[in-house]
Amino acid sequence: MLNIQTNKKMSSFFDNRNIIEIIFKWKKHLTVVVILAIILSAIFSGPKFITPLYKSYAVAYPANIQPYSDESTTEQMLQILNSQDIVDSMIDYFNLGEHYNIDKNYKYYKTALLGEYREKVKISKTPYESVMIEVYDKDPVKAKEMVDKLLYFYDKKVDNLHKSKYREVVVMVGKQLNAKKRILDSLKREKARLGSEEGVFEYDYQSQQITKGYLGAIDGSAGKLNKKETNRLYKNMGKYSGNIIELDQLIESESEDYVEVKRHYELAKRFVDGDMTYANIVTHPFVSDKKSFPIRWLVIVVTTLAAFVFALLLIFIVENINRKNS
Repeated sequence: MLNIQTNKKMSSFFDNRNIIEIIFKWKKHLTVVVILAIILSAIFSGPKFITPLYKSYAVAYPANIQPYSDESTTEQMLQILNSQDIVDSMIDYFNLGEHYNIDKNYKYYKTALLGEYREKVKISKTPYESVMIEVYDKDPVKAKEMVDKLLYFYDKKVDNLHKSKYREVVVMVGKQLNAKKRILDSLKREKARLGSEEGVFEYDYQSQQITKGYLGAIDGSAGKLNKKETNRLYKNMGKYSGNIIELDQLIESESEDYVEVKRHYELAKRFVDGDMTYANIVTHPFVSDKKSFPIRWLVIVVTTLAAFVFALLLIFIVENINRKNS
């Protein structure tokens, strides 16, 4: 109840008194507060108290990757760039614990280190489905190197992910390719056996020649014929013609399958042995020559404004007390 009455009195006070008159009355005090706020904020926002940070950034689109599930390739790129193994690789490569002045004996060393990293390294999606990588650091050269290295680790991780899958394909298709080759070799050996042992090796051509020989039509002279051999081949052709036709068809079919499997094998092998990049970099990082944090004029403006408002509030309280006592 007391608070309600006090609030009503304060509201009545603000409604009835001219704020401009109060400011004018206390102008010297307010001026001193503003000047002190400007001086102090200018001092405490300087490099002795706040370490200046330089920004380097890159903009990239994902390339040569396929999305998983319902996510886009951009979302996949974000996931990979933020993955723990890439974060750990960055921390190890740049020795960020020491760089960020975090004591290794600190109880929450890992948490503090990761927190500092997340504060200094920003990875986000742009409205145009690209990925923005921003790094803030006290060393402008290191900031640029960190952006470059993030893109490098991204390429390596995607490359390892893809190659691990293609290695599985190479092994699987390689087994299939060997099986096809064994079948094809077996069929060719059987065809060769029929040719060497039975004299039957090609149905169309041999059937014509054997028929001619059997009828005594070679060179127009039946006297030159080896009738015994001709009869043997004629019988063998009748006996094995179905086998040779089937073998020819099987060899043709298996050869086509073998070529197709070999094509898949060579494609997978090419991906395993080849080197690819997985980001199209639209904006390359550069070494900044101007700090990005803190923005001193903004710090001064905000601090001064806050000090002015706080001082004005105190003045209103003092004026209200004086009014009640008078």
